[in-house]
Amino acid sequence: MSPTVRVLGPYRFFFYSGDLNEPPHIHVERERATAKFWLEPVSLAASRRFPAHELRHLEEVVHTNANVFLEAWHEFYGR
Repeated sequence: MSPTVRVLGPYRFFFYSGDLNEPPHIHVERERATAKFWLEPVSLAASRRFPAHELRHLEEVVHTNANVFLEAWHEFYGR
């Protein structure tokens, strides 16, 4: 299961249900490109197929929405 937290333009922000044992983070995908961002503090954890300029943009988007993503993380996985 991978619940979608938010869709912004071509990007889907989501969790994988098996990620419970990792620190809070969000996955993002667009077509075949994927990335993972830690939420506390916001930083890029991994990426595939996103160009550098798009990753910089996505990091800003994650930073802007970090509170929403953290709230969704804690709601989904429990505190």
